[in-house]
Amino acid sequence: VQNTRYEDLDGKKESSNDEELGEYWASLGDVFINDAFGTAHRAHASNVGIASHLPSAVGFLIEKELNVLSELDNPSHPYIVMLGGAKVSDKIGVIENLVTKADYVLIGGGMAFTFLKALNYNIGKSLLDEENIDFCKDMITRYGSKIVLPIDFAVTNEYTNDEEYRQKLITEFNDNEMGLDIGDKTIKLFESVLKDASVVMWNGPLGVYEFDKYKKGTDNLLKFLTDNNIKTILGGGDIVAASEECGYKDKIYHASTGGGATLEYLEGKELPGISIIK
Repeated sequence: VQNTRYEDLDGKKESSNDEELGEYWASLGDVFINDAFGTAHRAHASNVGIASHLPSAVGFLIEKELNVLSELDNPSHPYIVMLGGAKVSDKIGVIENLVTKADYVLIGGGMAFTFLKALNYNIGKSLLDEENIDFCKDMITRYGSKIVLPIDFAVTNEYTNDEEYRQKLITEFNDNEMGLDIGDKTIKLFESVLKDASVVMWNGPLGVYEFDKYKKGTDNLLKFLTDNNIKTILGGGDIVAASEECGYKDKIYHASTGGGATLEYLEGKELPGISIIK
């Protein structure tokens, strides 16, 4: 059996939820069980299309995902959200939705620099999501007491794993420098906020995780959360891959199998692949 996306080679029939294709696939069975949480945010012929024509249910994996993620709709407190990854633009909906529910939002990764730029820090050559500086300013103005930003970074001159880095406070950046991981002082700062947490939702690594030199922030905080038995939900994608690589995935309360699906759930959006199932 080929991957269903092969049907996109002839007019995007899978990803456009082609009526005829969904009906044909449905004709091959009597009942449809969808257990693919990772594609639940897409309205495709292979999920929404088939479910439109057959008695349908979700499988055990989707059941588990929904049970765990729904805990975040009305979380126990203190509820801490930690966000990393590259761009603010990828997380705008998540930030807007979760900042109202969380006690604190800890921000690392490349996206931290847009928030720091909004506070007029010199971020050197660090990653900047220029179009969203005003969004960051607005979030800081409205929720500044909740938002915790890095105070230091592992800093270098080139985006590479080869060059040596140095630890620098955000106030010390030169124009030709870039931060590729949170620094030791920030690790301690984040730990001091996380230690009292009842539940933590974490999406996105805190440094350039594909480079060995810049894994420290992410790895140390995964270790801290597991060592202290803090109930942690990893929100899919890169942070789950990071937790698996450094051996913490099985010690975490829940590592979501969704990337985009988990993010859209956390944004408060309806997931079409699930909502079609009665």
